[in-house]
Amino acid sequence: MSVPYNQRTHSCGELRAEHVGQTVVLAGWVNNYRDHGDNLVFIDLRDREGLTQLRFNVDTDPEATKRARTLRNEYCIAVRGEVLHRGDQVSKKFHTGEMPTGEIEVSVHEIDVLSQSETPPFEISDFVDTNEDLRLKYRFLDLRRPKVARAFRIRAQAARLIREYFAEQGFLEIETPFLTKSTPEGARDYLVPSRVQPGSFYALPQSPQLFKQLFMIAGFDRYAQLVRCFRDEDLRGNRQPEFTQLDLEMAFVKADDVMGIVEGCLARVWSEILGYEIKLPLPRMTYADAMSRFGCDAPDTRFGLELQDVTESLKAITADEFGVFANALAAGGIIKAICVKKSEGAEKLTRKITDGLTEAIKGIGGGGLATTKVQGTADAPEFATGIGARIQPYCAAICKATGAEPGDQLFFAPGKPADVAKYLSFARIRLAHELGLIPAGHFEALWVVDFPLLDWDEEEKRYVSPHHPFTMPLEEDIPLLATDPLKVRSQAYDLVMNGEEMAGGSIRIHRGDVQRRVFELLGISEAEAHAKFEHLLNALRFGAPPHGGIAFGFDRWTMRLVGTDSIRDVIAFPKTQRAVCPLTDAPSEVAIAQLNELGIDLSAELKAKRKAAEESSSMNVGDHIHKHGQ
Repeated sequence: MSVPYNQRTHSCGELRAEHVGQTVVLAGWVNNYRDHGDNLVFIDLRDREGLTQLRFNVDTDPEATKRARTLRNEYCIAVRGEVLHRGDQVSKKFHTGEMPTGEIEVSVHEIDVLSQSETPPFEISDFVDTNEDLRLKYRFLDLRRPKVARAFRIRAQAARLIREYFAEQGFLEIETPFLTKSTPEGARDYLVPSRVQPGSFYALPQSPQLFKQLFMIAGFDRYAQLVRCFRDEDLRGNRQPEFTQLDLEMAFVKADDVMGIVEGCLARVWSEILGYEIKLPLPRMTYADAMSRFGCDAPDTRFGLELQDVTESLKAITADEFGVFANALAAGGIIKAICVKKSEGAEKLTRKITDGLTEAIKGIGGGGLATTKVQGTADAPEFATGIGARIQPYCAAICKATGAEPGDQLFFAPGKPADVAKYLSFARIRLAHELGLIPAGHFEALWVVDFPLLDWDEEEKRYVSPHHPFTMPLEEDIPLLATDPLKVRSQAYDLVMNGEEMAGGSIRIHRGDVQRRVFELLGISEAEAHAKFEHLLNALRFGAPPHGGIAFGFDRWTMRLVGTDSIRDVIAFPKTQRAVCPLTDAPSEVAIAQLNELGIDLSAELKAKRKAAEESSSMNVGDHIHKHGQ
């Protein structure tokens, strides 16, 4: 009689002492196999929820034990047996929490081998040390690993909690199209050729931005959607060509309303999944303050090492004293410093560490990082090392500006404000890791607000939008659009956690006069605006309400919840840094006949290469048919 695997009574990870004496049906994969001689065989059975130890006894169940001895790792099996308490034999794994089911085992009376397995290309274990490309090629095996499976249980739980939260808040989940119009949104679109409209292309959406604004104009005043988005960009860092975001929009709101809704969602998800309480309301920091204190618009506030401006302290320095500083100031630049306190571990900063930091700064385009230690007394501080001798006359003023005391170490960066921010922000994070200043398991979230509405592109000599051209300026700054556009602040807001942007949004422009002025500043003509945004501009003519929204990086949220640093760990079938899927070998070539249907004409070189490949494939198929028949 076969084991009814379709009637599983429990998962392998949920059996506990209270189940002792019950007859259970389990199904899963052989995680490991241990033959203890003539009488006993032990197998750890694994499914997505965890492990359970199976016990086979030749004295009580000879047939089941005989079949158990034919098993190997990753065989798929089903068993029926009785849950036993292990008593004094409780494993160390149970006591250390590595195997929560370790207090019990299942004495197996019946077993079915549902399918056999070849030897996997890598061990199905959390401790596997295997090339990522190989794991992604066999991603279906990689997903069996307990740590990986846990990530996707958390991802599913987070998605459910988010949907429930927004439903409670009165949001409607409405789908937006994937085949849409190409619009300029900061990254390249993925284009889809139209067969029925030759020469025309759809674009896969980088976000549902315009559609969700149309929802507000349509009267659906609260919209939220977990949606796939696509961007054809270089995959540096934690980026993927396709990703998931929680997209939402609200009508008749101000920025505070949107931020309040998002805060509630963040707190709910972190509490339910991690048991971590995030204090609300979240603090807010202006963009200007973030750049001044941390050198970036996504500051990690879990530790100090803030940037200190010492420009005024060094304004009298001459080229004879220290040309690097003097030349930077003469060119209109600034000088800032980071002070590593003695209490933060300044004494741990060896020459090897500081030299390594200097080389790392050079690696991102800087000229290095000047440094010195503070010695002497609090009343009479002195600089001891590095550039100390060159800037000694300014020691007291620098120490006063930075709060430096004997035993501390200072790091300086001179130059243009943007460069100083870039290099010291990099140094700040690097120093925090070197000194162990980042607390594990701690989350600090905040809002960064009042971003510039416009930036100036020095190469193209024109204004550009840091967000998108539909972001509303602060009401009090609207007159500056005519007189000093770079001083205009936007009603944009970013949710930042542990130094990473977790969500970004803004209040949108709903006034035609403001939208036209912003388009003018961005160099978008009326004809171009209508060609690219006709559907939105047309809708704005028909009683558009004030509205705003935000988009969460759902994959990034899941990363933080799981505790991984790679976005690929929380996407089921991710792409590599080359935007390739090792599992399916996408992107791949398609037949010339398909391209002809779409009106796509390849270059002569590509055509010749493709034709040779197709002829080779056809010959291989013909040889196979000739040898083996159809």
